[in-house]
Amino acid sequence: MEEKDLDLQTEKLVLNFGPQHPSTHGTLRIVMELSGEVAVKATPVIGYLHTGFEKLSEHLDYNQFICVTDRMNYLSPLNNNIGFAIAVEKLLGIEVPKRAQYIRVIMAELSRISDHLLSIGAQALDLGAFTVFLYFYEEREKLYDLFEWAAGSRLTTTYTRIGGLMRDLPEGFEDAVKKFYKDLPKVIKEVEILLNRNKIWLGRTRDIGVVSGEEAVNYGLTGPCLRAANVEWDIRKMEPYSSYDEFEFDIPVGENGDVYDRYLVRMEEMCQSMRIIEQAVENLPGGPVDIDNPKVRIPKKDEVYNTMEGLIYHFEIFMKNRGFIPPVGEVYSSTEAPNGELGFFIVSDGERCPYRVRIRPPSLFNYQVFPMMMEGRMLSDAVAILESLNIIAGELDR
Repeated sequence: MEEKDLDLQTEKLVLNFGPQHPSTHGTLRIVMELSGEVAVKATPVIGYLHTGFEKLSEHLDYNQFICVTDRMNYLSPLNNNIGFAIAVEKLLGIEVPKRAQYIRVIMAELSRISDHLLSIGAQALDLGAFTVFLYFYEEREKLYDLFEWAAGSRLTTTYTRIGGLMRDLPEGFEDAVKKFYKDLPKVIKEVEILLNRNKIWLGRTRDIGVVSGEEAVNYGLTGPCLRAANVEWDIRKMEPYSSYDEFEFDIPVGENGDVYDRYLVRMEEMCQSMRIIEQAVENLPGGPVDIDNPKVRIPKKDEVYNTMEGLIYHFEIFMKNRGFIPPVGEVYSSTEAPNGELGFFIVSDGERCPYRVRIRPPSLFNYQVFPMMMEGRMLSDAVAILESLNIIAGELDR
């Protein structure tokens, strides 16, 4: 905001909220124009965590770019991996084996729970409910152990491959997942007892940051922020992918579109994710986790070390730095990430690297509504509203 635009004779105060504010949980900056403690105007300033992910895509082949998607929404990297892999597979016109689809669903829903656990835990922490953060973070650590067990990494997993997965689930993984989704409801119930009727929590969240269903649609909100405004839209239901049409689950919606409803929607979404995971684990098909196309899939290490064909395909993909060559064309594919619609628009010119990748991050669209939500609200409401949107700076700036 330029100095000439400010009326220095008034009692208005310009305040920088961030980019190092502890409740932004990332490099977010908001220029607040205050009258007393009431926000007259709130202007988000983005770009502090711009890393050029989309430009990087032009210099990396399709499998190499998967590890870049980990760094966008780093709270749920598996959802990013899966979303990008599905987009490339749509470009190639291939369908991964059923077992790989089910495992992707399991990992995506575990990652959704992980994201919501931290979102609600951090929000409760910033509004004074420290115990909730501890309860939920302990459960999130259990999920990190599962991710590490399956993918070898806790945070940036790079678990998917174009045409399938890095590897199959390890022995005993399904039993560990069963134990997790049987234990988590007890913790969710404890948190509901702590928060749902807590006067301080209700005072900080009810009728705060209200957005109507019409406004939510007009602003392009997706995910929990849209559903909290009583709009029943979920890509897993409306445009199923990865066999989501084979699972039974409900779409939780709110009534008022306020901070409290966004909290309730995320809590119920975790319960629905557990329903999906239970069905996927109980009905997990057998078979391979990669397509039977050695020109696309990365050969397994034992094939490379012990067979001439595996060594040749490895040489073709890596040593000659060619990768697979998709057809000329373009594709848009979207999946339901924890914060909303995560879309990938890919343009191929028939080379090993994409000609262009454009990402539709849910955080960018969800952040658009923040100035409207803050207008006329107290400065302290900024923390509650911002947390309820769960803006991830790496995904926002790309």
